[in-house]
Amino acid sequence: MEIIYCKKLQSDQPALSSAPLKGEIGTKILHEISKPAWQQWLIKQTKLINEYKLDPLDPKAVQFLREEMEDYLFEKNET
Repeated sequence: MEIIYCKKLQSDQPALSSAPLKGEIGTKILHEISKPAWQQWLIKQTKLINEYKLDPLDPKAVQFLREEMEDYLFEKNET
């Protein structure tokens, strides 16, 4: 199992096995975010979808979740 330095958790952690999203953001997540941090995001994403009653097929909801994801994983380094 590969270990990376996770920017979210600020420590060495197990890496994801593949990019969770397509494109540049997926590559960035793969190289900078650990598997445990990604799992934390998935839990938070589910809470956001339920709390705001978001439709994951609505482009506005997708954009909102993407912005929240980037803030959660890369800007707000709180665990």
